[in-house]
Order: sequence, then C-alpha cells, then structure tokens
Amino acid sequence: MSILITGATGTVGRHLVSALVDAGESVRALSRDPASAALPEAVEVVAGDLAAPAGLAPSIFDGVDRVFVFPAATVDHLVAGAVAVGVDRFVVMSSLAAAEEFPRDRGSASQVHHAAVEKAVTARSDNWTVLRPGTFADNLLSWAPSIAHGAPVRAPYLASAQAPIHAADVADAAAAALLSDDWTRQAIALSGPESLTRREQIAAIGAAIGAEITAEEITPEEFRTEAAAYVPEPVIAMLLDYWRDTVTEPDRVRSGVRDLTGKPGRTLAEWAAEHRSAFLPATTPAAGR
Repeated sequence: MSILITGATGTVGRHLVSALVDAGESVRALSRDPASAALPEAVEVVAGDLAAPAGLAPSIFDGVDRVFVFPAATVDHLVAGAVAVGVDRFVVMSSLAAAEEFPRDRGSASQVHHAAVEKAVTARSDNWTVLRPGTFADNLLSWAPSIAHGAPVRAPYLASAQAPIHAADVADAAAAALLSDDWTRQAIALSGPESLTRREQIAAIGAAIGAEITAEEITPEEFRTEAAAYVPEPVIAMLLDYWRDTVTEPDRVRSGVRDLTGKPGRTLAEWAAEHRSAFLPATTPAAGR
C-alpha cells in the first residue's frame, strides 16, 4: 500500500513516517518545503500546503491507498480531493475534547476545531479511524525556559492530574490504524500510561535533569495575565477549565495505545529523559575561545 502523511514534519508526523518506513511501507509525505523536510531517504516528499487549496495538486494522491489527516485548520479540500480520485481510507488525529465527555469540552477551542476536522472526513467517507489523544507531554516544554534559567515553575492548579501522552505513542497508534482495517469507524481515546499531578510532572522533569525544581502555584488570574501575550484567550480559558476540573477528577488513563499497539505507552519519566536537554541551561563558551 501507499500512504500519504500530512503534517509529516511535525512531532507526531516524523515519528509516524519513521514507524511506517520501518514497517516496509511506501510513504509519501506532504510538505510546504520539500527541500527542508529532512525525512528518511525512502520517503517520497511532495509539495503541498493544507492551508492553500490551490496548492494541492491531484497528483499527490497518485497510487495512494490511505491518508493520515493532520488536524490543520483547513482539511476539507484535502479530503474532498482524495475521495474524488478514489482514496477512501483515512486515519484522523483529533483530540479527546471532540468526544465532549465533560461540560468543559463543549464549545472549547479544541472541541470546535477538532470536531470540524473529524466531520471533514466522516461526512465524506465510511472508512475512517479517529484517534483522540489527550494532553501531550510535549506541552510541558512550555516550562523549559524557566527551568533552564533556574527559576520556579509558575503554574496554576498544581494538584490537578493529567495523563500526558508521548507523541511517539500517538504515532505508533496511527501506524497501527493505518496498517489494519480492524479499527474502521471507531473513535479511539488515547492517553499516557499514568495520571500524574502537575507537581509530579515537574518532579519527573527534575529527576531527568538531576535537579530539584521549585514550583510556585499562582492563581488563574495571574496565569491569564502572564499568558495573554502569547496564548489566545479561548485557549487560556480552555486550559484553566481543564486544570480546574482535573483537581477533583483526575484524567483517566485510556487503553487506546495498548489496544492498538499492544504496548502500554511511554511514561513521562521516559519522555523527560529524552527531552532533558531542553530543560538544561545553555552552555556558555569559555572566555577567550
């Protein structure tokens, strides 16, 4: 089979491309800039921009059997183009928020966005699998500047608990779904293998870098003020609602990664060890060199 990967140069996409190449599959990767994609040599990299409908040539689907749909803001033209030439198997990366399991999800920035992505596929094809990961471990990289500078991590709701998922586990789940028809017309919830408070998440990073990290709990209002310069207000509201709710009702560990891959998924300690360099101070060249 030949598989088209969108979002191929993103965190999940790179892991997914490697997993499929390792499985011996024919992979075509969509990239805005093929020359800088830096993907494995076996991958056919083609030019295309999900945000520019006119930039998606029908030839990108030549010989393609299956498509991995990255949740870009505009995927309708991608899916419509694929269906028009006979491609009818899609694996969609969505979000747990799209399931609307909790009142906080309804109308949230993530739910609105990912529900539209899912509909773009499910309204056009009956041969789909939707993957709904919860919070990504990579989101914790937002703490890296503070930790690297030896400053306290300032965050609200430090007692709230989530089950952060490693991007490679999302990719492994996507690879399993793309390579099998056993998961057709299923929306599968994904999470990391353990639910940890935000204090425990900070401690896991500290263990990886061999340092004790100070955590300073701030109010939601302080977080809103500090984040306003770089995070849109709807996203701030969504995060605060999520962290508030998971104080009293911690994130549940979902079985999706194990169901799809046969493995429990990577722990946050493993993620922190892999990303430890992001949390370490930058080295300064010695004087005179």
